[in-house]
Amino acid sequence: MDLATFERLLTDEGRALVAEVHARAGVESDLALGTRLRREHDPALVAAAVTQNHLRSKAVAKFGPDAADLWFTHDALEQSTRHTVATARAERLLDHGVPGVLDLGCSIGGDLLALARVGLRVRGVEQDPVRAAIARANLAALGLDGEVSTADLAEVEARADEVVFLDPARRSGTGRVFDVEAMEPPWTLVTARLEERAVVKTMPGIEHRHLPDGVEAQWVSDGGDLVEACLWSPDLATTSRRATLLPGPLELTGDGSPAEVGPLGTWLHEPDDAVTRAGLVGALAQRLDARLLDPHLAYLTSDGPSTDGLARSFRVVEELPYREKQLRAALVARDVGTLTIKKRGVDVSPERLVRRLRLDGSRTAVVVLARVGSGARAFLVEPAGG
Repeated sequence: MDLATFERLLTDEGRALVAEVHARAGVESDLALGTRLRREHDPALVAAAVTQNHLRSKAVAKFGPDAADLWFTHDALEQSTRHTVATARAERLLDHGVPGVLDLGCSIGGDLLALARVGLRVRGVEQDPVRAAIARANLAALGLDGEVSTADLAEVEARADEVVFLDPARRSGTGRVFDVEAMEPPWTLVTARLEERAVVKTMPGIEHRHLPDGVEAQWVSDGGDLVEACLWSPDLATTSRRATLLPGPLELTGDGSPAEVGPLGTWLHEPDDAVTRAGLVGALAQRLDARLLDPHLAYLTSDGPSTDGLARSFRVVEELPYREKQLRAALVARDVGTLTIKKRGVDVSPERLVRRLRLDGSRTAVVVLARVGSGARAFLVEPAGG
């Protein structure tokens, strides 16, 4: 979508067209609706209206009810922060006493909305004029104050009372980017900003070796999904590593100290991915009075369940044979028909193994396959509370 087409969407004609597409979706077929509307409107405007209706429906998962009034592009929606996560970050900045935020690369304004909504003064800068126009329209759609301009990010300086927020683009013309050096803006610019007062959203799989000294690295999961890592510059940091679980929030902090390894207890604990990525399994072990089952696995074991939500707990019912034939015989003897397999450190495809086992019993079961020491073991477990 080009700028001229988006500006036409904001006119009375464009808004009415979007509303009609939404009202008739599911009543008329896409083909019939598109054919009819193109007789009365410019085909490019019809296509843009149909796209916006589709994107608004998809955006509900990230933006909630606000999605019905907002504007999107495909790529920008893919990288947009979930409103729950953006709001938690905005509230933390507010708690820091930050008066204003400069969002460098604000895209369509997803984070600007959360920042402005908690009462922060926001200034967005975006290199793409279409996304900048969408960001302005989205602030206006929700009745929020904010300034959005188009400029080269490298040339924009923060004001004395502003914290920089930066969300480097993790998509290129060939798809998603997993290398920090391939992000835009470049990682060198990102780390330079972190020498100032800055907050950086980045991919949850970022390697710890890429983290600048002195920053707080926060991994965030939302509803069980690990969604991002967030880096806080030294003067905003309150710890070195943090795992945050939303909603809640539940939080765990620490310095990455390892956990001790010990024998299997009556419970297994599977840490939330945010805890594992943050390198805080050792801190969680101390919190749960637990130990690692193996030094190379993020599985903890203890004689009691976890009750605080930072890990899923499974009661160990018994150990089963690991070899496939004997494992099947043991599960058949227990009348298992529906099986969930969880694995750690073993080269097994759970889906393929379940198909090969050909179970047809009446009971459900969970089996954990894990490399422990020099061998692999299988444990029949029951989820806590299940």
